[in-house]
Amino acid sequence: MKIEMRPATLSGLAWAPPSKSMGHRMLICAGLASGTSVVRGISDSEDMNATLDLLSLMGATYQKVEDVVTIQGIDPRSVAVGEGVLLNCRECGSTLRFFIPLCLLSGHPITLTGSPRLMARPLGVYEDLCREQGLDFEQDTTQNTLTVQGILSGGEMRVRGDVSSQFITGLLFALPLCPQDSILHIIPPLESRPYIAMTLAAMAKFGVSATWMDAYTLAIRGGQTYSPASVTVEGDYSNAAFFHGLEILGHHVDVAGLWSDSLQGDKVYHAFYAQLRGGSPTLDISQCPDLGPVLMALGGALHGVTLTGTRRLRIKESDRGVAMAEELAKFGVAVDVAEDSIVVHSGGLRPPQEVLDGHNDHRIVMALCTIMTLTGGILDGAEAVRKSLPDYFSMLRDLGAEVNILET
Repeated sequence: MKIEMRPATLSGLAWAPPSKSMGHRMLICAGLASGTSVVRGISDSEDMNATLDLLSLMGATYQKVEDVVTIQGIDPRSVAVGEGVLLNCRECGSTLRFFIPLCLLSGHPITLTGSPRLMARPLGVYEDLCREQGLDFEQDTTQNTLTVQGILSGGEMRVRGDVSSQFITGLLFALPLCPQDSILHIIPPLESRPYIAMTLAAMAKFGVSATWMDAYTLAIRGGQTYSPASVTVEGDYSNAAFFHGLEILGHHVDVAGLWSDSLQGDKVYHAFYAQLRGGSPTLDISQCPDLGPVLMALGGALHGVTLTGTRRLRIKESDRGVAMAEELAKFGVAVDVAEDSIVVHSGGLRPPQEVLDGHNDHRIVMALCTIMTLTGGILDGAEAVRKSLPDYFSMLRDLGAEVNILET
């Protein structure tokens, strides 16, 4: 989809969409509970639908009315997916990484698939674990599939903490269902630690627990059972950051629906934005990499910014550092991308003379649109917002943005 935006002054109240990260976690816990659970606050995004699809293919049943999902869970230890059935994760890294350990509880072969970009993202943490435990882990790069088979055992295991916390979350979902206790040693550094806190909080609502023995060691009691629950997904700081970003660019936009006691790591954007207002700060985003694109966009529009801890931006829906550098250059903003840092230089923001590219990445699209409210411009690939926030453009229009669809 190609859109055109014209400069406009935005004002009004934007309600934060439900947290995609917590939505995944609540749905999976509900899907593992024996009985009926109710999860309120599930958007119609591609990522939420991917997780619901996989739960359904594994045997769970659900009804979705507006943003409320009523789900009858399953025991993944007894799941046998039909021959030839693929669990399609679409483009969602969370769905893929959260479900792989669950697919290793029944002993039956299960095949997962997704977009080429998704299936090319790192899975070595699980591949190493499967090799250590004698489990099958077969990737077919020509077919974009992964087939796993075997029964995950508990016990002591070591996993890297510097690739993605999603691997740790996936194991946390599955290990309580193993018959024996487990100890999970995380090899530091541990990035995106707040997401593990969110996982533990979601599990606790469904009666399952894991505890920190120290800063890098988790103890998980085996033989636990997920219990049904009625829960509400909190507002999403990751997507709210784009709307609060409008406010620091001079628009008059407030954001509602966020929980002040949230565990979300992206909550830190409030502090980051305060620093962006006053100068050209250096910000460590190793614990909140999803803020990278919007911080780069705002830095380019304001006084510049230096981001550290950016290495993992390369393995998102796009190579986000490089993608944003390419697009900001069209606004006249220079960017230096290094191995684990990015420098966005100040000055030079102007209306882009070339068509902008969304790089098939929802956060790139929304970051670019944030500064297009000042400059205007044409952007191709705008449909990528469907991944996490399909209502994004209608929300912008409600605030007074001039958004025209040129091509669908």
